[in-house]
Amino acid sequence: MQALSVDDYARLQQLVRRYQHRFATDIYRSPRRNPQLTVDLLCFQPFAGELCGALLTPVSLSLALVSPTPGGFAAEAPPRRVTLPGGSYPFEPVDLGEGEGLWCCELLDDLRDLGSLAEANRMAQHLLARVMTPAKSAE
Repeated sequence: MQALSVDDYARLQQLVRRYQHRFATDIYRSPRRNPQLTVDLLCFQPFAGELCGALLTPVSLSLALVSPTPGGFAAEAPPRRVTLPGGSYPFEPVDLGEGEGLWCCELLDDLRDLGSLAEANRMAQHLLARVMTPAKSAE
């Protein structure tokens, strides 16, 4: 797995702040909100010219794709299907304003049973390990 650069980590942190700002009210009002969790972009690695990882929120866990360069995100773009080593997944655009955004494929929409942020982080690591490992073919 290729390591991210300092600029990549800074970009992810900027997108976390934008996501928190944009969706704070929705998250707070959600009946599925787990107050133990925060918004974070985790386990990212380069994949096909983008960064692929997990978006953790107090409400959901999603696969996420991010452009490594700021700006140029087209919020009106149609959904897209992306083939990762472990399978093919549908991604929806998530507009974060001012030409910024990310692509998400929500996998879990209720994280209330998770007891800690550490547990959520382990789940995100497991998720990424599965989708970034080639599927075994039946022979």
